[in-house]
Amino acid sequence: MGLSTPRISDIPRVMRVHSLWSTNGAQASAHANLLLLSFGFVHTKGEGFLEGSVTMRSRVWRNLVRPAVAAFSHPFRILRSFSTELEPDLSPKLIKIMEQRLSLIEQRSGFLHNLINQPDASAEEYARANKELRKLSTSMDLISRLRATTKEINGLRTLIDECSQEKDMLDMVTTELDQAIHEERRLHNLLLKSLLPKDDADERDCILEVRAGTGGDEASLFAMDIFKMYDRFSHKKGWKFEVVDITESDLKGYKEATAAISGADVYGKLKFESGVHRVQRVPVTEKSGRIHTSAVSVAILPQADEVDVHLRNEDLRIDTYRSGGSGGQHANTTNSAVRITHIPTGMTVAIQDERSQHMNKAKALKVLCAKLYEIERSRLHANRTKLRSQQIGSGDRSERIRTYNFPQGRVTDHRVGITHHSINDVMQGENLDVFIDALLLQEEMDAIASFSSSQ
Repeated sequence: MGLSTPRISDIPRVMRVHSLWSTNGAQASAHANLLLLSFGFVHTKGEGFLEGSVTMRSRVWRNLVRPAVAAFSHPFRILRSFSTELEPDLSPKLIKIMEQRLSLIEQRSGFLHNLINQPDASAEEYARANKELRKLSTSMDLISRLRATTKEINGLRTLIDECSQEKDMLDMVTTELDQAIHEERRLHNLLLKSLLPKDDADERDCILEVRAGTGGDEASLFAMDIFKMYDRFSHKKGWKFEVVDITESDLKGYKEATAAISGADVYGKLKFESGVHRVQRVPVTEKSGRIHTSAVSVAILPQADEVDVHLRNEDLRIDTYRSGGSGGQHANTTNSAVRITHIPTGMTVAIQDERSQHMNKAKALKVLCAKLYEIERSRLHANRTKLRSQQIGSGDRSERIRTYNFPQGRVTDHRVGITHHSINDVMQGENLDVFIDALLLQEEMDAIASFSSSQ
């Protein structure tokens, strides 16, 4: 079991096309090798890329491989940073454009430092300035190192002119200059990547919502399986997975399930899971062994900070009631369930998962804040995000982003055309990174294309 072997015919295609686009054949081959390695190919010395871990379809070639290879050789593009000694050269024109942006970052950083040092700055201004400075800190560190390296290069070039008659000294200085130029090139590449547009929410925690769609009871059972898949995946990542609310079906599947997931870069990793997940399998209720197709909707919402969403008491209507349950000794005899309605938007969140009214209220407020934050984010960044209703779809099978085919034991992501041939591993929370990493690469390729065309 495992991931399928790629079609060998795809491999020469990558190498051949890249050789046409690049002026350096050796560099082209090395970059193509890197690209194939990033998709799981294993290189055997003297044999080329003969083993692999993913099925590469035409959609992979069209959406990922071709743009990525082009990014290496195009003077205005560069692929993501891999562990390699190769650092593609950037054109002087692109470096000039970068320098203009770097100067703006330096100016903005100086302004923010002055702001937080003002004694009359409000707590809100201070919090926002500090938050922005944290975002700029990585770029500022790279800029400082670039400035120091550029200064070193200028000094070494001056020294070469002065010691041109002393061979030993000249050799030593030339070696140091080569190393400094390599470091400058590396820093330029890192800074270019840092300048690509980013989703400000990528570093946030998230709210996961899973809803049964088309397929009746089977859809609710698959919704339960998907919810548990993310639970297992989160634990393998070292993230905290907190169940917020679950509404069960008659067969103990999940009509709806909500969880709060917290950890490093949670939203940035899981945001591509939003959409319709389709399942093809024989339901437990099927007597004749026929394969049924069902679907569930998954929504991934970034959690909001207090500084992002301001909830006024007068905008909230809070109702309490007795939570439903199995009755008997489990019946809730107190009004512990909480329903919060945001009056301006009409948005309602109801939580009855906990026996404590205060805990249910806290969970409901967290979910409400996340939903309001997503609405505001979508309004402000309509060109980069979609409204939540568009994000999760209607639950119809035709809107699928991924198909889980149990009879054939495979999972296919239709956005990048990658198929994993061990469905049990995926459902246990294993190997989701195969799809997530490919989608992250596609996002970066789109950002590179946008960055290049905007110049």
